[in-house]
Amino acid sequence: MKVISSRANPLYQELLGLASDRRARRLSGSTLLDGPHLIEAGLASGAAFRQLIFSQTGASGALADCCLRLPQTPSCVLPDTLFKALTPVETPVGVLAVIAIPAAANPRPSDCIVLLENIQDPGNLGAILRVAAAAGVDAVHLSQGCSEAWSPKCLRGGQGAHFQLEIHESADLPGLAQDFDGPVYAASLGASESLFTLELGGRVGFAFGNEGAGLSDELCATARPFIIPMSGKVESLNVATAAAICLFERVRQKMTSTKR
Repeated sequence: MKVISSRANPLYQELLGLASDRRARRLSGSTLLDGPHLIEAGLASGAAFRQLIFSQTGASGALADCCLRLPQTPSCVLPDTLFKALTPVETPVGVLAVIAIPAAANPRPSDCIVLLENIQDPGNLGAILRVAAAAGVDAVHLSQGCSEAWSPKCLRGGQGAHFQLEIHESADLPGLAQDFDGPVYAASLGASESLFTLELGGRVGFAFGNEGAGLSDELCATARPFIIPMSGKVESLNVATAAAICLFERVRQKMTSTKR
């Protein structure tokens, strides 16, 4: 493995850009996977690996087995202090990987889609993607105002879900809702219809918006608003929590109908 000890090293500067700069990721078409779980998910999906990076601690342990799995991928070792600057976690595991950001596939007919409008927190976005994958969603479409889907923080929140979904960024959400062959339900605090009265067994879409601003009028006009019933002591839910409740209500309804 190549050893890098200087912060001024060109490769290290490139890695810093991938860790913290959206423009750098966009220009290079690359991002960082943090830890063996995400690396394993990337391997299983056939992701193109471009570089392995180890901390000094990680390189001396079992994590170095990643090199055996990716014998053609260049690898390097960093002092623990330099390595820590590349990772979004407080206690790094000790291995990172640079991968090519997968190209978005052409949208295919989907039984369930999720439309996300201006979700700006990468952790929330990653959590929603994780929930969507767990609930059997086919495709997730992000508005231009959403956080970056392939940032290291969002990938960390998704825990491998990115590789199980069609993810489309900078999408025309009102147009998608209008063209979708099935109802699109919009989570809205001002709605009167309850989530638990909706028929979710067929093709269906869900739209979720920014926790502060909610959904735009344009998207609401093409969707059917609903509300998650809550105690009067609570005004709203975290958007990832709301998405989990809605998507797994769909799972519950489908399982119930199958048993009949």
